[in-house]
Amino acid sequence: MAPKAEHAKDRRPAGGGSGPDPLPRAVLVGVTEREAGALREFFDHYGDSVHGLAYRLVGEELVQDVAQEVFFKVYRAAHRLDPDRDPRYWLSAITYNTCREFWRSSAHKLSQHTVSMQDKPEVGDRLRVVSESPEEELLKKEREDQVQAAILSLPESLRASVILHDYEGLGHEEVATMTGVSHVAARKRYSRALAELAKKLRSEPR
Repeated sequence: MAPKAEHAKDRRPAGGGSGPDPLPRAVLVGVTEREAGALREFFDHYGDSVHGLAYRLVGEELVQDVAQEVFFKVYRAAHRLDPDRDPRYWLSAITYNTCREFWRSSAHKLSQHTVSMQDKPEVGDRLRVVSESPEEELLKKEREDQVQAAILSLPESLRASVILHDYEGLGHEEVATMTGVSHVAARKRYSRALAELAKKLRSEPR
């Protein structure tokens, strides 16, 4: 029998995506045993991914609270992590479910509003792709602001479908499993989300 690979690159979510490479298996084993060093490396390695997914799902106002709750849940559920699999799907599921809890909380319902990235320049800096000129960079940032605002204005189910598929790189079957709907329903939600986004972005002032 061939020895287990040090990395779990062949066990990425089927949809692919542009997340970080899996950590060495030895580190993931350490996470399952709640070793302090392994947990710290895990949080450092996947922190930006969790923050990015949470930001797109709930916006800047709640992203820090969600991220803290996610890593608290990771600590509690560390023994369930499979060190032979890429942990990104497991971590994305925890992040998504945490966001759902925040969506349904009374605190979120009272404070819910769309936040423009123009009011949060540090967020735009994290997401912005360097352009060839300041003018192009400004135009790209303005477009990113419009897209993020449009995504946050979608109903929760549609917002999750487009973010999990397009940003997280999950296949429709994986999105269906994570969100608890059928494959057909997941694809329909995604199509509706794209149609709604196109409508909202067409109505944005140029």
